[in-house]
Amino acid sequence: MLNHELEFTLNQAFKRAREKRHEFMTVEHLLYMLLDSPSAAAVLRACGADMERLRQELDEHIAQHTPLLDEDDDRDVQPTIGFQRVLQRSMFHVQASGKREVTGVNVLVAIFSEKDSHAVYVLNRNGVTRLDVVNYISHGISKIEEDEGESSAAAAAAAEEEPGGETGNSPLERYTVNLNEQARNSKIDPLIGRALEIERTMKNILRRRKKKPQYFGEAGVGKTAI
Repeated sequence: MLNHELEFTLNQAFKRAREKRHEFMTVEHLLYMLLDSPSAAAVLRACGADMERLRQELDEHIAQHTPLLDEDDDRDVQPTIGFQRVLQRSMFHVQASGKREVTGVNVLVAIFSEKDSHAVYVLNRNGVTRLDVVNYISHGISKIEEDEGESSAAAAAAAEEEPGGETGNSPLERYTVNLNEQARNSKIDPLIGRALEIERTMKNILRRRKKKPQYFGEAGVGKTAI
């Protein structure tokens, strides 16, 4: 589920693309609108981003490289595969962390997985890396000088929005999901009809060597439950 701030950001992105008669909605469109999202913008500023320069470079790229619809073409703007991947990836991470709402900060982190996109190129050229973003979200490590209390408050707020973001000191709490705890709280679906997979898993775990089973399959087939 998208939180209200992100929902507004996406609506504005589509509205802007329609007004300019863009044929596609790209990752660059998404990043451009995140510059106006308070939570994502706060993280970018803490990572040393020049917001106006980012906005200008993204605007120029979108104007030069986005195909336009003809005036008599009544098709609506279509999201690209990269755009869809970013949203799906952010939703998956939020779901895996046991949270319910996807925020602009989640989407900002997911954008960095589109390594070949111009959006990531622009971020990196402006000195913003995925490590900078994660360090700020998880530890409050800012690349700019600011009031210490203000920095801590902003980092804590961002940590609440980032999947796996915790205020505790344990790296396990910050970067992993405790499936045992989720099972105890009935947050994992019941396992039905996977006797063979369970048996093969147990045999694998009991081996002297190579005791690390891996599960592959489409979403929803029961990998996490196993």
